[in-house]
Parts: sequence; structure tokens; C-alpha cells
Amino acid sequence: MITAHRFILLVAAFGLSACVSGNDPATRGSMPSQTAVAAANSTSAGSQAAQTSSVTYLTAQYDVEAVRVSVPQRLKVSEANTFKPRADIVWRGEGFGDRHAQVKAIFEEAMAMGTAALTKGQQVNLDVEVVRFHALTEKTRYSFGGMHEMTFLLTVTDAATGAVIDGPRAVIADIKASGGAAAIAEEQAGRTQRVVTVERLAQVIRQELAGRVSEEQLVTRLNTQPVQPIQ
Repeated sequence: MITAHRFILLVAAFGLSACVSGNDPATRGSMPSQTAVAAANSTSAGSQAAQTSSVTYLTAQYDVEAVRVSVPQRLKVSEANTFKPRADIVWRGEGFGDRHAQVKAIFEEAMAMGTAALTKGQQVNLDVEVVRFHALTEKTRYSFGGMHEMTFLLTVTDAATGAVIDGPRAVIADIKASGGAAAIAEEQAGRTQRVVTVERLAQVIRQELAGRVSEEQLVTRLNTQPVQPIQ
């Protein structure tokens, strides 16, 4: 059984971290183990106690000082209204214009959003180089939908020395994209392709810069901090 005090601590922990989720298939994400699922469903208190530590959560491990986003001009852009043009950049979520610049703005907004809460740990800078940004064409969007395919190279460097801490490595941030009536309904509700892609990239960069801790480690860590009682 989880005591009231332990429950309060875990609720507070969710404000600081994110549980690893099967809906977040970024490169460092993973499904909860079968052991974790068993622990959640078990009716045996002894079994739960033995397996609780297998549940993992994500917690920030860096203090992000700056993010540099680049979208190389060598990336091929397509404006063809086919189901899946052969190109590196396919973007119709905004009016016609400089697609490299539009994609860069999307990544800059997403990286700022995703790293805003990362203010503890080693001070670092991020270099993000876009490799692929293949959203849906009009033909695909208003028929059966598909995937927003987003890949970037991530390099983490020490903010003071410039030494490489992590990377460069490819990060895949693909996410399912609605089609047909569902896509129209999302747009009417304000969930445009731009909103979806920005939110997804922000989610992925948070996950990529997080360390894993067990539930027991989170509770131990939070036990050293004052927790406000429930009024």
C-alpha cells in the first residue's frame, strides 16, 4: 500500500519529472518493463514492494544555457502535392515561404519550450541540426493522414569549456498525424500541424536531456525537501 505521505511525494515528483511512457518513442525512450506493469496490476502487497523499484521516471540532469538550431540549405524542399514527396523538408502548415526559415523557427520555439524548466545540473549548450522535417502534404492531410517525420542531430556541450558531453547523435521525433475529418476537427480546435510538431519536439528534447531514476530514488530525494501539506 502507498501511504498518504508517499502519495503526496509522488504527486510532487510528477511536477518535476515525467514517467517513461510508451507514447513517447524518442531515441532514449522506452516502454515500461513487463515487471513494472505487473507491479501496477498485482494484488499482492509483497509483489508490489519487490517490484516498485523497476518503475523508472525522467528527471532533468542539465541546466541548458543556450540552444543553437541549424537547418542546412542542402536539405531539399518539395512543394509537390503528392502523398509523400521525395524530399528532406515537406511543410504546409504555414503559408508559402522560406521553408528552411519556417522549420528553424519551429525548432527554436520547441527547444525553448522543452528546455525552459531545465535549470539544474551541469550548465550546457545544445546544438540542434535538422536532418529531416517531413510533415503532411495537403493530399495526405485531407485523406488518410500519416506521420510527421522529424529527425535532428543533437550535440550537448559544456557551457564553460565547449567540451562535448553527448553526441552528435540522431534523435527521431516522429509522431502520428491525423487525416481527413479528424485533421479538420483538430485544426478547428486550434491543434494545427504547427502546434502538434512544436509540442512533440519540446517533449522529445525534455526526454533526451533527462536522466532515469527509480520511484524509490525520487521518494528519497523528495524526502529531503519540504512538502506542503494538503489543505
